[in-house]
Amino acid sequence: METKDGFLVVNKDKGCTSHDCVRQIRKLLNTKKVGHTGTLDPEVTGTLPIAIGSATRFIQYLPQGKTYIGQIKLGIRTRTDDIHGEIINHKDWPRITDEQLNQYLDNFRGIIKQIPPKVSSVHVNGERAYKKSFKNENFELAPREVIIDELTLMKWDQINGIIEIKIKCSAGTYIRSIARDLGQILNSEGCLLQLKRISACGFHEQNSIKISEIKKDNNKTTNLIIPTISALNHISTLVLNKEEEIHFWQTGRTIKVDINLLDKSKTFDYKQPIKVLDKRKILLGIGFLNKEQFTISPKLVLNAK
Repeated sequence: METKDGFLVVNKDKGCTSHDCVRQIRKLLNTKKVGHTGTLDPEVTGTLPIAIGSATRFIQYLPQGKTYIGQIKLGIRTRTDDIHGEIINHKDWPRITDEQLNQYLDNFRGIIKQIPPKVSSVHVNGERAYKKSFKNENFELAPREVIIDELTLMKWDQINGIIEIKIKCSAGTYIRSIARDLGQILNSEGCLLQLKRISACGFHEQNSIKISEIKKDNNKTTNLIIPTISALNHISTLVLNKEEEIHFWQTGRTIKVDINLLDKSKTFDYKQPIKVLDKRKILLGIGFLNKEQFTISPKLVLNAK
């Protein structure tokens, strides 16, 4: 069975690492060129887009936003900032209304700075933070700027101290850090109870498939692979109609273009990548425009088929 290039959206189970999913897809589809679009912690479930074949080269050009539904448990602080870590403190949570809690959540909306968990994969002096943490080393992590586009309070369980939220955020956001910091703002403690990713990089949970289903029917799985070009709908398009232009493109040369022929229906910025197609609407790669010279320079070129 020939495997198509593109993206397969896996619905990751709890306890499975992102690399486990990649390894299993390689085996099930009998192809080596497989990669994921961003790590999900083993205890986090949900949407994990997997790139197959030449699609692995386009991961950096996908939309970067991600959406989660999670639960925060107040009253508990752990070493990992989630419920699975060693508990280091208990503290009562306040009696608070939904409206008051929603006001506290304003502290985490928009552009914020957060300190990643000490068991994160952030590099510290050339070593992952979680490795230092496992060795009980003392170290500090610097705050990092992230963007919270949307933060919705879905449910507040006063009796059990459990907050359910929906959050749309930029890549690199740690929901565990939000759980920890929210607990402190409320003069309590907090940790992440559970988390599910419902969308990532433009892919959504409703289009996902579990690894167990892939094992049952590989042919069905192949039909679920999303073409690379469909995953790039968010960026502008330039069509090369002349054979000479296509030859120049495939040999890595800068091409003179008529800027008026550029599809600007998407959000357009000269600093942003442009997907380049031929007149058959076949993806040729990614380029960047020079608006002064009216040229496009290849950044990623697919081999001719």
